[in-house]
Amino acid sequence: MTAQKNAAEIRLFTEQDAQTLWDLRMQALEIDPWSFVDSPEELRSISVEEFAARLRADDAENFIVGAFEQQTAVGMVGCYQEVPMKRRHKAWIWGVFVTPAARGRGIARSLMQAAIERTKMIVGIDMVMLTVAVDQPAPRKLYESLGFRSIGVEPKGIKIGDQTHDEEHMVFEFRT
Repeated sequence: MTAQKNAAEIRLFTEQDAQTLWDLRMQALEIDPWSFVDSPEELRSISVEEFAARLRADDAENFIVGAFEQQTAVGMVGCYQEVPMKRRHKAWIWGVFVTPAARGRGIARSLMQAAIERTKMIVGIDMVMLTVAVDQPAPRKLYESLGFRSIGVEPKGIKIGDQTHDEEHMVFEFRT
């Protein structure tokens, strides 16, 4: 599925998108709390100005791809390269989210494909990792269709209050 099919513009978030990104991230954390490690309370402690500074850095190894429809952000995927020298061959996908109204049109696939393609261009990265709640069949199916494979399940990987959910760790290897 391409950006033409889903009619969304797929591009990097920029410094000018800081408020939009902050708002979209808050919406994600409130709508799908089991899909994210961060909480709304933690996001509230980060200012929009800090988001702008992070986006201003324009760091190839750390980026957030957005899906926009008529200048409105409807989806996002973040990615970062690990920092320690012995782990710099790995990148992590985080914050995959598409607004409920925009789901089912291939936007998450387009975002993931854009993030994977950008990651492939970063010198030294051999694989992309992510985690997904085991009780989230739609994203798990998407990730598998893109070439990710399971490398194990972390029991009680995420906890809210007294409730826990297992998390599946997945990897997409593109350099061997």
